Amino acid sequence: MHSPLQNMSENNFAYIISKSLSINERNVAAVLALLDEGATIPFIARYRKERTGSLDEVQIAAIDAQYTKLQELAKRKETIFDRLDELGIDDAALRKRIEECWDSTELEDLYLPYKPHRKTRADIAIERGLLPLAEEILKQRPMLLPKNEEDLQGARDIIAQRISEDEKSRNAIRREFNYTAILTTKAVKGKCDTPEAQNYKDYFDFKSPLKHIKSHQMLAIRRAEAEGYIRVDISPDGEKALDKLADLWLHASNDTAYQVELAMEDGFKRLLKPAIETEFAALSKEKADAEAIQIFADNLRQLLLSAPLGQKRVLALDPGFRTGCKTVVLNEQGDLILHDVIFLHNLQSTQRLQELITKYRIEAIAIGNGTASRETEQMAREVTKGLSTKGLNAPQIFVVSEAGASVYSASKIARDEFPNEDVTVRGAVSIGRRLIDPLAELVKIEPKSIGVGQYQHDVNQTELRKSLQQTVESVVNYVGVDVNTASQHLLTYVSGLGPTLAQSIVDYRAQNGAFASRKELLKVPKLGAKTFEQAAGFLRLKGKNPLDNSAVHPESYAIVERMAKDQGCTVADLIAHRELRDKIDLSRYVTAEVGMPTLTDILKELAQPGRDPRGETEEFHFDEHVHTIDDLQAGMILPGIVTNISAFGAFVDLGVHKDGLIHISEMADKRVSNPQEVVKLHQHVKVRVVDVDRARGRIQLSLRKI
Repeated sequence: MHSPLQNMSENNFAYIISKSLSINERNVAAVLALLDEGATIPFIARYRKERTGSLDEVQIAAIDAQYTKLQELAKRKETIFDRLDELGIDDAALRKRIEECWDSTELEDLYLPYKPHRKTRADIAIERGLLPLAEEILKQRPMLLPKNEEDLQGARDIIAQRISEDEKSRNAIRREFNYTAILTTKAVKGKCDTPEAQNYKDYFDFKSPLKHIKSHQMLAIRRAEAEGYIRVDISPDGEKALDKLADLWLHASNDTAYQVELAMEDGFKRLLKPAIETEFAALSKEKADAEAIQIFADNLRQLLLSAPLGQKRVLALDPGFRTGCKTVVLNEQGDLILHDVIFLHNLQSTQRLQELITKYRIEAIAIGNGTASRETEQMAREVTKGLSTKGLNAPQIFVVSEAGASVYSASKIARDEFPNEDVTVRGAVSIGRRLIDPLAELVKIEPKSIGVGQYQHDVNQTELRKSLQQTVESVVNYVGVDVNTASQHLLTYVSGLGPTLAQSIVDYRAQNGAFASRKELLKVPKLGAKTFEQAAGFLRLKGKNPLDNSAVHPESYAIVERMAKDQGCTVADLIAHRELRDKIDLSRYVTAEVGMPTLTDILKELAQPGRDPRGETEEFHFDEHVHTIDDLQAGMILPGIVTNISAFGAFVDLGVHKDGLIHISEMADKRVSNPQEVVKLHQHVKVRVVDVDRARGRIQLSLRKI
């Protein structure tokens, strides 16, 4: 058996990917080699810049994705070659084309005539011995046609299938779909009168060129179709499509050619058009999925990079009217000290809240943004105001997103952390910990449950999971992880580790105490030299060597030590004094393995070792006069927090229990193609109320100047 995986000299993956992504072939080859060696994307991007030409994570991830697809395509070729062998087909030209083909659509076209399928009308006609007649008719020479219409129909069935399976025919119709395809939707009678159906009323009678439909529209259409509210059709210009087929198949004007024309029209309507329509439906959905997943990943990245409050004593409140506000006190490490319930509009509860703040020297209050959030915030502010008037330190107050907290509180992770507490306590703890360190807490929740995307249940789940997983890994490694305090869940995302080794690190830490150096990681069971190489640079600890608390990789420690020696000082002195670093001539330290990109990174890290790149969290106040949608009036200028970003705009929390929408057309006084260019998740903004539809609960906002 011939295996395309065994011989890549003619179709080099690096060359193919290089052409596809417009990235230098040598750099692509280096990335592929590193991936094959088991290197992770964050490690390659951060510590192998010389080999890759300083490609960033986005480029490396794109190379990785293309590499995976090419490997899958190579395996598909093996299946095809096996099938051809089974059929005894020894067509050298066909095999050469398959071997050289690295386009999945073209490959499937080549394989189509030999692909196993259910018995067709053409197969039945061939069994009846009508193939010779079909072959003669296809020549379109004048001939005496059979008078038996059944025989003619059988011959036409054979011709129709041949036309539909022909590579040139399929490409011609694809081009027509590409240029002229119209997507049309129609409501399904009897299904459109329900309240649920009204969410899709824009698509009850909709028509648009396929190439102009936006990703969020396509996903809404496909969801409406799946739920049975609409029917969807994608069709090219029929006349033009048939003209293109005629150019390929009709080369005479006689009765025989007329039979070919009938077969061609039947083949287009019955076989070719439905097949290419299915193909384009899948491609358009795939494109919409990709855009939606990218938006989700961008939002998730911004959310995970939310600024942490840091190690402060926090009181967290999960708001509630009827059942009260579940209240927890957390120490600087986020450990649960106590929990209680405080009711709104209750003097005794207000006194209890003041007592907790004073007794536990609370430095910040975290309030969930769900039902009763504004009322809870108001109570907390009254309490802190009272403390201030007494000359006591008043904690800062922060409103924290609750998205996904209920998912966490019912999860195995939460049960393992708090086996003796109920879900309400776990949820309140999660709210407080999100303020202390959003990243460390949010990694415990399945990314798609965090609530920062749209249509997450409609897109390709495998691709979504892969993209979000990659995003979490990217952020965790970008920020860095304290190996002596990080949970098993956070360590799981560190380059080269995973769940098993992450647990081994936690277990080792529990048995032997805190790690004194990065080198000690090599004592962790099953953590070998290769894993150490991948992970060490992203793990931080405060020990004797100040470089252990930096992003400088242990493989580069000798370089820093040489720099310090050349300056006549210690590594600690080099970190502490800029004037010493300014004297360093990096060119003196360039070697065959270490170039200027790595040396420049080292010098930057020495300037701010272990710096958290997430910045500092800021306190926020909603307008104290606005509490419900009824308080809103057009023209108001109000503070808000960006809670979600989509392809068509951004959603903003104004503190009225219903997010408003800044449509993309209202995001700036100039044209905006991507809302991410203007706003970021959790950004504090000042917006103008454009319109309030109280009946439908819709709030239209604007960032444009009046």
